[in-house]
Amino acid sequence: MLRAQSLTITLPESVIRLLNEVAQNTRLSLEQVVQQSIEGNLPPSVVNMPIDMREELIRLQTMPINEVKAIAHSQIEPVISTRHIQLLEDNSNDLLTSTQKEELSQLRLQADQHMLRKAYAWAILRWRGMPIPTLDQLPLN
Repeated sequence: MLRAQSLTITLPESVIRLLNEVAQNTRLSLEQVVQQSIEGNLPPSVVNMPIDMREELIRLQTMPINEVKAIAHSQIEPVISTRHIQLLEDNSNDLLTSTQKEELSQLRLQADQHMLRKAYAWAILRWRGMPIPTLDQLPLN
């Protein structure tokens, strides 16, 4: 079990009022509301992220907001996406050569890294107070 530590911070009266209101409405202690608010808003720890991506994800925490937004909205190039889909289809029909299987593996890794980078960028944006769009507000491609 983790040892609890105390931290004294100064918050604007409006934030204290809101925290107290949420505590009262949810029947949680003020301490529980503050802890949940902090834990729920912080970007995920990079400790459990792939080792080769940790430094990049940490850099996202201090990047200018416009760069983080660009990463969050980035898309895999259509030609790469199309190739990935084709290889997946061929793989499901057991039609891939060993070279194509290696290519599929590399494309899958690139896609996974791209999605992790995007998800982390959205977490950083939320942490910085930016509104996160709903799924139907995101572009399809």
